[in-house]
Parts: sequence; C-alpha cells; structure tokens
Amino acid sequence: MIPIRDENPVSRAPVVTRLLIAVNIAVFLLSATGGLERAVEGFGAVPRLVTAGLGLEETPDSRPPAWHAGVGKTAAPRQDVPPLLTLVTCMFLHGGLMHLAGNMWFLWIFGDNVEDRMGRVRFLLFYLVCGLCSSAVHIASDPSSPVPMIGASGAISGVMGAYMRLFPGARVITLVPFFLYIQFVRIPAAVFLGVWFLLQVVSSGSGGDIAWYAHIGGFVAGLVLAGMPGSRRRERWR
Repeated sequence: MIPIRDENPVSRAPVVTRLLIAVNIAVFLLSATGGLERAVEGFGAVPRLVTAGLGLEETPDSRPPAWHAGVGKTAAPRQDVPPLLTLVTCMFLHGGLMHLAGNMWFLWIFGDNVEDRMGRVRFLLFYLVCGLCSSAVHIASDPSSPVPMIGASGAISGVMGAYMRLFPGARVITLVPFFLYIQFVRIPAAVFLGVWFLLQVVSSGSGGDIAWYAHIGGFVAGLVLAGMPGSRRRERWR
C-alpha cells in the first residue's frame, strides 16, 4: 500500500515539517557530493560504538566495517562525532535517493497534521525524541552490531504513531496494487497505519537491510507520547 494523500486539512502552514524535509534533502545533497560512504561512516549510529560510549560494552579492538544498502563495505575510518551524538546525526542521513524520497513522502503526508495539533516547538521536540527512541530500540535489539544505522524512518514512524492516535478516522487515499490492477481506495488512518505497523512486526524477524526494530520503536514512542498530557498545543500560533 502506498499513501497518496490524506483528507485531513490543517489550520496553518506546516513550517517545521517543511524545514525537516528541506534539511534532510540538503544533508543528502551534501553527503552525496562529499561521498555518501564517508558520510555514513562518519555520522551513522553504530550500535557497537554507542554501547561502548555508554559503558555497556568494551570498546572494540578493531574498527567495525561500515555498510549500508547501496553503499558497500569497507574499512571504516574514525567517526567524525562522538558515538552518542550519532544518535542525532544518523536521523538526517540517507543511503540513496529512493530511501530519501520514501521517507520524506511519508513525513509530508502525516507530519503536517501532527505538527498542527501539537504546535511547532512541541512537534520538533517530539520528532527528535521519537528518533532517539527508535535508535535505542534498534541498538537494544543488536547492541554489538558493527553496521551503521541511518535514516529518518524511525522518527517518521513516531509521527505515524502519533497520527494514528490523534486522527484515527482520517481518510488516507491509498494506492493498492493487485497483480496488474491498481486501485485507489480511501482507508481510515487507523487501518492503514495499523497494517503498516503489523508489517513491520512481521518483517522484524526477516533481518535484511532495514532497521525494522527502529520502525517499531519509533511508532510505539509516537503512539504513547501523543497521548500524554501537554502533547497538544493550547493556543494557536499566529
């Protein structure tokens, strides 16, 4: 299922959502120009190094290989920022154009309404916290992994979890391919996002190149945080 748009108007321009999309695009262009592989090695979150930075695991004697889908394997040079800071920098890195486009599309569809409901400052903080939660769950699932984690999908999964909680009845225009037949259907957000989350859970045991547990962790964090007192703005910003 591919979301095309939602039928859920907003009361003001989604400034933070647009800013996040612009920053992600800018970082991708800069990293592609300077060397995508080098950016992943220098700013991606490596679970083994993060756990070592927290004192939960001994620092590895040898440098781990850096890898991401479409980037390749190589001996990794030193990271450009402290391991704990990579939990933030990794949110703005993407391994390719399709990786970036897919994430930004989901953020564009679901982010504006969540921002509108929460308010700009709360939404930005919420986005970053969901990204950190998603990284924590991914690292907890495999703390000794030498594979760098990159991408905004964990934080965006949190936005989707919040959307499901705040707007369960909103309709999502969805492209549903069925063999050679393509159908556009209006699906309640709770159904679309519930099916999406279930697919992440089912796929989590398959391994592969996708950080499934980051998606799960981010979604649950967003679902929970969106229901907490103070998560919604009390007055309209002009």
